Amino acid sequence: MLYLTLFVCFITSILITPLVKKLAFKIGATDKPNQRKVHQKIMPRLGGLAIFISFLVGYFILQPTSEYALPIVIGSLIIVITGVLDDMIELSAKIKLAGQLVAALIVVVYGGVQIDFINLPFDGRLEFGILSIPITILWIVGITNAINLIDGLDGLAAGVSSIVLITISGMAIMMGNMFVTSMGFIVLGSTLGFLIYNFHPAKIFMGDTGALFLGYMISVLALLGFKNVTVISFIVPVIILGVPISDTIFAIIRRIVKKQPLSAPDKSHLHHCLLRLGYSHRQTVLIIYGMSAIFGLAAVIFSKVETMWGSFLVLAILLFAIEIIVEKIGLVDKTYRPLLNMFRGLRYSRMKN
Repeated sequence: MLYLTLFVCFITSILITPLVKKLAFKIGATDKPNQRKVHQKIMPRLGGLAIFISFLVGYFILQPTSEYALPIVIGSLIIVITGVLDDMIELSAKIKLAGQLVAALIVVVYGGVQIDFINLPFDGRLEFGILSIPITILWIVGITNAINLIDGLDGLAAGVSSIVLITISGMAIMMGNMFVTSMGFIVLGSTLGFLIYNFHPAKIFMGDTGALFLGYMISVLALLGFKNVTVISFIVPVIILGVPISDTIFAIIRRIVKKQPLSAPDKSHLHHCLLRLGYSHRQTVLIIYGMSAIFGLAAVIFSKVETMWGSFLVLAILLFAIEIIVEKIGLVDKTYRPLLNMFRGLRYSRMKN
C-alpha cells in the first residue's frame, strides 16, 4: 500500500501541475526576471500547490496514524497559505516569518514535536528543559528557510528535497518508524511528479509555496525520525540536510564578512558559484544532487558506526571536504582560502628544501 500511494501521489502531481500552472497565470503568481534571477522570461511560480494537493491525496489514502499527524497537516496548511500569498503579492519578510512561526508553533506546542535533549559523546546527555520549544522552533524555521534559499535553479530545491526525503524515509524503514516512512513517501511521490515539469528547462517554479512546504515537512520529519536515537542524535539530520544547511551557514558568514544585513540578497550561493565556474545550468543542478546524495550516504554510514572515534572520523572527513569545496568555488569570498593557502605554503616549502 505504501509504494502504491507513492505512485498515486506521483501521478496526481503530474496531472495537477499543468492546472496549477494555468491558475498561477490567472491570479498573477508569476516570477519576473531581474538581475538576481537566472531565468529570462516570466514564469508561473505556484508549483508547490500541486505538491501540496498531491500530498493531501496521499495522506487521505494512506491515513498514517500518529499523534503528530493532524498537527503536521494543520501546520503545513498554514505554511502553504503563507507561500501562496507570497507567490501572489510578495509578502514582507516579517509577515512571511510570522506564517512560519505559527506553523512551527502548532506542530511544536499543539503536536508535541520537540527536541527534549541531545546525546553527547562518552554517554553524556544535554537536557534542554524549557529551551526545548524555542530550539525546536528555530530548527523548523531554519530548515524551512534553508530549502527556500537553495531554490535558485530549475529543479534544484525539488531534486535536493527528494534526495533528502529518500534518505529520511530509507533510514526510517531501517529503524521501523512507519509514520515517518509513510509521510516521507507521500511527500517524495508528490515532489517527483512536480520535478518532471520543474527540471531544466522548467515550465513552472515551485515558488515559496513549494519551498516553504518542503522545508517545513523535511524539518519535522527529520526531527521525528532521528531525535534521541543515535550516539550524537542531532547530527544525523544535520548531515542529511548538509547541502541547504552549509549554503545557509556560509551565506550568513559571507554577509558578516562583507558587513551586509543578513537578509540582503546576493548571487554568491552554491549554485551561483558553480555557474560562475563555467558549469551549465543542468550540470550545476546535477553536481548539487550528487553532493546531496553523498551527504545522505554519509548520514547512513554515521548512524551505523558503532564507535565514538569512527563517528568523529566521518564528521572530520565531511567537514574537511566541505571546507575545501567552499574555498575552491569561493562560497565565502574569492580571497577566503585558508586551507588551500596552507597546503600551497607546505608544498612550496617542501620544494624549497
